[in-house]
Amino acid sequence: MSATFTALVTGGSAGIGEDICRRMLERGWQVVSLARRPPAIRHEGLVGLEVDLLDPAATAEVAAEVARRFEITHVVHNAGLVWPNLLGEVEPEEVAGLTQIHVTAPLVLTQAVLPGLRRRGFGRIVFVTSRAAMGVPTRTAYSATKAAVHGMARTWALELGQDGITVNVVAPGPVRTENFWGIIPKDSARETELAAALPVRRLGSVEDVSRAVMFFAEPEAGFVTGQVLFVCGGASLGGISL
Repeated sequence: MSATFTALVTGGSAGIGEDICRRMLERGWQVVSLARRPPAIRHEGLVGLEVDLLDPAATAEVAAEVARRFEITHVVHNAGLVWPNLLGEVEPEEVAGLTQIHVTAPLVLTQAVLPGLRRRGFGRIVFVTSRAAMGVPTRTAYSATKAAVHGMARTWALELGQDGITVNVVAPGPVRTENFWGIIPKDSARETELAAALPVRRLGSVEDVSRAVMFFAEPEAGFVTGQVLFVCGGASLGGISL
C-alpha cells in the first residue's frame, strides 16, 4: 500500500482515537496507533503498537521504534486519563502521572520524529485536550496538565512554523466516551442534566471531535497554527443568565 501520509495516533484503540484512525485510513493514509490495547480496526494501512504511555521507559522505547520504522508526517496525541479528586485528596503522584501521559509522552514522541518532519518541510501536530483546562471541580491534576498542553502547543507553533509544521489543539467538552462514563454513569439522570445545561442541549460524540482533528490534520490547513478549538457544545462560553 502506498500512502501519502503516515500518522502517529496515540490512544487509537477506542473512542475518539479509533475514529481518527478510521478517518485517516479512509483517506488512504497509513496510521500507527499507540495504545495499551490492540486496535479494533483491521486494515492493511494500520499498524498497532501496544504501549503504556504512563511508563517513561516504554514511551522512550516506542518513540525510538516509531522513528526508526516509519516516515511520520502527523502526530495526533489523543491518549489521556481522568483521575478525579477534590483538592484535599489530590496526590502528587496523580499530577506526575497525568503529566507523563498528557505532556511528557507527546514531547518524547514528537522529539523522536521531528528530524523527519523538518527534512520533509511538512508536519501536522494535533493535541486532543479538554474544556476542563479552563477549570472543573475535582480535576486539579487533569486540568493542570491539559492546560499545560495548550501552552506547549503554542510554543511549538512558534518554533516550528518556519519548517512547514503546524501545531493545534482540539479541546472537547463533555463527550460520550468510556472516560466520560467513568465519571458520569451512562444514561443516568446526571448525564441528562448535563446535556440540558449545554447551549446546544446535547452531549458531544466522538465524531464531533474527530472531524475537528481532521480539519487541523489536512495538508490544506497550513495557515492555521497555535490554535485551541473548543468542541464543547458551548460549555467554554461561561455565560450566565441575568
